[in-house]
Amino acid sequence: MGDAQLEGEGPRCVGCGRRVKTLFVQYSPGNIRLMKCDSCKAVADPYIECEFMIILIDLILHKTRAYRHLLFNKLSMGSSVDKVVGSALLGNIIFMIMLLLGVRFILKLSFNIMRYREVLFAIMISSYFKWFLLTMMVWEFPSSVIFIVEMFVLSSNVVALRVVTQFPKAHCFVVCFVAHAVKYLTERWILGTS
Repeated sequence: MGDAQLEGEGPRCVGCGRRVKTLFVQYSPGNIRLMKCDSCKAVADPYIECEFMIILIDLILHKTRAYRHLLFNKLSMGSSVDKVVGSALLGNIIFMIMLLLGVRFILKLSFNIMRYREVLFAIMISSYFKWFLLTMMVWEFPSSVIFIVEMFVLSSNVVALRVVTQFPKAHCFVVCFVAHAVKYLTERWILGTS
C-alpha cells in the first residue's frame, strides 16, 4: 500500500485499508447508500449499518475490518464514542490517583511500592462487578442498574482495601467513596463540557 494512501485524514475502506472519499451518501434521514472502494470494488465500510454488538463481537474475534472501522472511520468522524472512552479512561486514572492519595494521607500507609501494588491489585480484583455492565449491551436494563453495580463495586473495594491495609472499615469506606465520587464527577464534567 502506498504511503500516500496511509497518510492524512479521511475514512478508509475496511477491506483493503485505502482512503476513500466518503463512506456513504445520505439521501434523506434514514436513507443512505454505502459507497464502494475504488481500489477493491467492495463496500467501503459495511459496519456503518451494524449494531454495536456485531462490531464488538468482531473486535473480540480480532477482525481487521472491525478495527479499521473503529479506529479510522468511527473515531475519526468525531463521534461521541471517543468522548465516552476518553472520559472513562480519565475517570479511572483519577480514581486510582485519588485512591492512592487517600491511602497515603487518610490511612497514613507508609510509602512502600509493594504495599501500593497490593492495594491497586486488590482494588482491580474487587471491581469484578463491573463485568455486569457488559450485560447491559446485550439485554436492556434500566439505567438504575448502573448505580446498583457501582454500589456493589464500592462495597467490594472497601472490603478489599480493608483486607489489604487492615484499617477500620469506616476509614476504608471514606477513601473508596471519595475516589468513586471524584471519578463520577470527572466523568460527568467531561461529558457535560464537550
